[in-house]
Amino acid sequence: MSVSIELLSVRHRALRAELRRRALGQKAELHAFSASDLYKELIATQKAILGVDGSDDRRDFFDLSPDQKKDADSVVAVLTRSAGLRDNGDGTSTLISEPFGTAEDLCSVERFWTQPSTGCASGVLVASDVVATAGHLVAPASVTQMRFAFGYRMSSAAKAETVLSNEEIYSGRSVLAFSPSAPEGGNDWALVQLDRPVKNHRIAPVRREDRVKQGQGVHVIGFPRGLPLKYAGNARVRDNDAGAFFVANLDAFSGNSGSPVFNSETHEVEGILVRGGPDFEWVGACRRTLVCSTNGCQGHECTRVTEFAAHVP
Repeated sequence: MSVSIELLSVRHRALRAELRRRALGQKAELHAFSASDLYKELIATQKAILGVDGSDDRRDFFDLSPDQKKDADSVVAVLTRSAGLRDNGDGTSTLISEPFGTAEDLCSVERFWTQPSTGCASGVLVASDVVATAGHLVAPASVTQMRFAFGYRMSSAAKAETVLSNEEIYSGRSVLAFSPSAPEGGNDWALVQLDRPVKNHRIAPVRREDRVKQGQGVHVIGFPRGLPLKYAGNARVRDNDAGAFFVANLDAFSGNSGSPVFNSETHEVEGILVRGGPDFEWVGACRRTLVCSTNGCQGHECTRVTEFAAHVP
């Protein structure tokens, strides 16, 4: 298993290097990579982080208030393949990870450089055995290979919880309802039924009717770029015109796909984060987080939960 993960990491780095050459107008040997590899890498680079006026509002679990921890208790790491976990044979499993900084070719001054980074995205528990996530993460034919893990977070500034009880890890059983991402945007959501009910985590309340208000304060909780759980607040709904989604100035990355976007007043889930802009930019030989002003860049598009609330038990 460790050998295959290492080979996948080398291949991923090679693909990223070729895409960088392409972006710089240099000759790029992309023919060596499959269409699936190219698609996955391009999707990964199209989920942006927005620094609000230069600030970075991401915070770790141990640093949250009781209400914020309550919201976080509903959030689950989504692994699209079971290979992201190694069973330890003692009732626990380990999330396969590598340091965030080396995995992403980051400059040493970047936040969370030494924290683990995995291949996970995000989801939220909306019924005892149902997780809502982004539709583009789900392939209905292979949903039984998906894993949903609670408890991946920083328990202190120095301690990442990457060894999880198998009781906190669930498999996908079926896709209850599904709307994959379209090229022009719009709907992008999925409801996945788990292999068994979740008895020890909060079921997140979801908006059932109407829509979030323009300017409403919101926050997102998920696993940006596969990091341990992060909360990011101090954001607002900045474009509420589209029918199927709204836009908010959230501090988020790839890996936040499928993250719940909570109303910061009611703590209801208002949306599922699905689209954004670039995460990083090259600065010499390393990458730095791309920072935009409050109304800069394109913001993050979040599918309204009212698009699928009728399917939630």
